[in-house]
Order: sequence, then structure tokens, then C-alpha cells
Amino acid sequence: MADKQNVKEFDEQVAIAKAKDFWGKYGKLTTIISVAVILLAGGWYAYSNFVQKPKEVKATESMFKAEEYYRQDSVVKALNGDGQYWGFLKVIDKYGGTKAGNMANFYAGSCYIKLNENEKAVKYLKKFSSSSKPMQSRAYKLLGDAYADLGKNADALSYYKKAAAAFEKDEAFAADCLYMAAYLAQKTMNDPKTATALYKELKEKFPKTQQAFDADNNLAQMGVYSTDK
Repeated sequence: MADKQNVKEFDEQVAIAKAKDFWGKYGKLTTIISVAVILLAGGWYAYSNFVQKPKEVKATESMFKAEEYYRQDSVVKALNGDGQYWGFLKVIDKYGGTKAGNMANFYAGSCYIKLNENEKAVKYLKKFSSSSKPMQSRAYKLLGDAYADLGKNADALSYYKKAAAAFEKDEAFAADCLYMAAYLAQKTMNDPKTATALYKELKEKFPKTQQAFDADNNLAQMGVYSTDK
């Protein structure tokens, strides 16, 4: 029994000695790292609660009139404001790093498409990103529209396909995007192989949509009568 006690005491002394040796070698570094972690965590908390959150609130409040103008289809006022209230461009300039600023990029891109200023539309839509699949799919579709109007057909085709794939649960929207990609390939790019593949994909994925019916007609015009051929 005494031997076991002696072994236990010896092990404890060895552990203490190792701890002292470790602390002697690395204690200062460990303290610095611990303090740095605490400061970083505290700094992040302070930034999130006293800087970022108030900015988010101000950005959202600053954008409400621009959104109203957008809904009214007053796209110039939506973009530039009315002298009293900010437009989307001002929100982007002042609060570009906020969620509202990100959303303002989407709105600005949409406005520029309506104004037929598609290079600017592409610029702002490419700045937008969202974890919301419906919103991201609509941004891709707008990019497809902008590139198509610019005559950049390969880019337009790519973004229409992205839009269709981003949120397939919205069958009507996804089918419309896929149809636009196929129609672009068929009618503008003179690429029947790609068009046929896209029309067939549309019929397979969204068979109950109007676009699937239209795809059948177009496949018939191209001499392809069913997905089995």
C-alpha cells in the first residue's frame, strides 16, 4: 500500500515538475496568446454590437425610400435618390459592407437593366451574393439578361443555366431560365446540339410547365420529336 502511495506521490511530483518546466519555457508566450484571444473576442463582440449592427440598421433605414421608388418603377430615383432620400447607389457607397448594401447591388443592377445600361448592370449584379437560393437565382437570371443584351451570348447562356440550377423548387422560374438558355442557343448562337440538350433537360425536369410544351414545339421544328430520339 505504501509503495502505491509512493508511486502516486512520485507521479504527482513529476507532473508538477513538467508543468513548471513547460510554464518556464512557454508561460510568457501562453499568456500573450491567451490575452490576444481575449482581446480579439472582445474586439469582435464590440465591433459586432457597437459598429456593425448600428450600420446595418442605418443602411436598412436609408434604403426604404429607394425600395419604394423601385416598386413604383421610378428607377432613376431609385438609383440616385430624390434630393431628400438616398438612392441605391448612395447606400452602396456608404454601407457597401452591410447586408442592405449587398441587397442594394441587386436592386441597382436590376435598375440599370431597365435603363438599358447593361455594363453597369453586370458590375453591380456581380457584387451581389446571397445564401437565399431564390434571390441568387434571380440575380443570375438578370446577369443572363444583361449579357444577352450586350451580345455576349456565351456568358448569357452560362448565367441562364446557373439561374435554372440555383433553385429548381421554383419550377416555373427555373423552367423559364432553362428555356431562355435553350432558345438562345437555338436562335441566336445557332448551336442546335446545345439547344437540343437543354430542351430535353427542360422536358425531363419540368414536364408539367408551359416551357416544356414550348420545348416540344421547338424540338419538332428542329426535327427532334421526343427525348428518346
